[in-house]
Amino acid sequence: MASIFSQIVAGTIPCHKIAEDERFFAFLDINPLVEGHTLVIPKQEVDYIFDIDDKQLADMMLFAKKVAKGIQKAIPCKKVGVAVYGLEVPHAHLHLVPINKEADMFFGNEKMSVTTEELAVTAAKIRKEV
Repeated sequence: MASIFSQIVAGTIPCHKIAEDERFFAFLDINPLVEGHTLVIPKQEVDYIFDIDDKQLADMMLFAKKVAKGIQKAIPCKKVGVAVYGLEVPHAHLHLVPINKEADMFFGNEKMSVTTEELAVTAAKIRKEV
């Protein structure tokens, strides 16, 4: 069975898309640490990020860089942090998290409670800058 992320890419599960190209996809985390928390995935279903071939991994980081620059323009923050966890979904992904202090990247923090409408507004702000 396809991972939930593959289902998002296929359009069978809705998301708040930020950016997409032929190999990568970025969308808002529905349980964000902070406003603008975005996931970047390869469209190819690979469980472990370091199983991705070197060229594709490098290209994924370049795609993430473009998305992160858009996040930083759209969401007030000092930087956009990057994290790789990959335990919650068996599909490689990067977390891009707008941060103002190191504690903003602590995944043990309580997640934000946001509505679909709020996510849609955030996604539109970021898309405009990507």
